[in-house]
Amino acid sequence: MNYESAMRAALERARFGATASGDVPVGAVMLNSKNEIIALGNNTRELLRDPLGHAEIVAIRAAARALGSWRLNGCTLVVTLEPCAMCAGAIMQARIPRLVFGAWDEKAGAVGSTWDLIRDPRALHKVEVISDILKEECASLLKEFFIEHRN
Repeated sequence: MNYESAMRAALERARFGATASGDVPVGAVMLNSKNEIIALGNNTRELLRDPLGHAEIVAIRAAARALGSWRLNGCTLVVTLEPCAMCAGAIMQARIPRLVFGAWDEKAGAVGSTWDLIRDPRALHKVEVISDILKEECASLLKEFFIEHRN
């Protein structure tokens, strides 16, 4: 499966979130077992003043509502940035079997850079991880955002 089109949708969602509310541009899409987009997410921490408002959490909640179940078996989460520890835990709790991400998060990533919670041998739920999809485009969006906000 080529996840570039899904990642482009996640990038579009990330841009939307940054423009709409000034949130860090991270976007996520949830695909069902037929690889159709069933949920979208972008950071909403600033907009809702919610520390749990990460793009992954927003997409996971929307997908659970769309499917009528907290078990997201057969789904794939596509996100522009490597998930943090909170989001990695949520991915496992939702039983999502596949995670696809773009840019690495060297400061807070929990899927290989700082920690690797998802592939920890003690984890009860196993998640396939595919990284580096449109990596440069995802990283560039974040770099541009932080350059702009620091000036």
